[in-house]
Amino acid sequence: MIINKNEAVLSLTLNRPESLNAFSPEMILKLTDALREAQNDPEVKVIVLSGAGRSFSAGGDVKTMGQANSAGVYDHIGRLNECILAMKAAEKPIIAAVHGFAAGAGFNLALACDLIIAADDSKFALSFSQVGLVSDGGGSYFVPRLIGPHLAKQFLFTAEPIPAERLYQLGVINYLVPVAKLQEETLKLAGQLANGPTRAYGMIKKLVDHSMTATLEEILEQERITQTMMVSTEDHQEGIAASRKRENQNSQATKEANYESNSTERIWRSGGSPSSRNRASGT
Repeated sequence: MIINKNEAVLSLTLNRPESLNAFSPEMILKLTDALREAQNDPEVKVIVLSGAGRSFSAGGDVKTMGQANSAGVYDHIGRLNECILAMKAAEKPIIAAVHGFAAGAGFNLALACDLIIAADDSKFALSFSQVGLVSDGGGSYFVPRLIGPHLAKQFLFTAEPIPAERLYQLGVINYLVPVAKLQEETLKLAGQLANGPTRAYGMIKKLVDHSMTATLEEILEQERITQTMMVSTEDHQEGIAASRKRENQNSQATKEANYESNSTERIWRSGGSPSSRNRASGT
């Protein structure tokens, strides 16, 4: 795991490129620890998750599959579950920057993020059935909620590679960019979010995630409680001040535009534009 903090943006890079960043117990533990530390670090406003080398992540490591006993598998998936829950508990936006392949639990790891930006040549696959397994890492939860149960079953049954363009059209991917611009566009998005209302983002994340299992009545009451709390935050006060500043600037710009328009109209009424008067006088 490569960890890099640049001002308010924390970059977490899966770093097993020789195995296409397939999961190992050590990598999952390090990712979970980094996420929990980021949640408690007030300097971190945004988290970016990416993969080193040729791909985002191949998910489970096929080289070690079949070697663990049932207890070992149970413990391994338990660690993966803790990682996914740490991602959802983080009250900060998490961006998955995907290139190459995101397969199996690697795909689900991206789905656990709040936003996905992907290279236009990347491919995704829910590849579990190829090795006689079911989804882990939350795929059975995330995928049906994003694209519906029938399409989710199709992708899980067939394990077919899914081009990024199709997932973008389905609304699974938020941003689709040329592979050469993936890093640039990811940093631009991260910077935009880092300069935004962090506290509000955290509450938005909680409300939207909770809405997946809550009733309308529960969400309405949760919005009511949260909004009551948010109006006293610094984020809200700064947002109001910025909004008023923009209104004043727009108002001034409108006044100046109206003045110029009226001035032009007066010139035409008095005998044409300055240039036409010059032409008429021979100058």
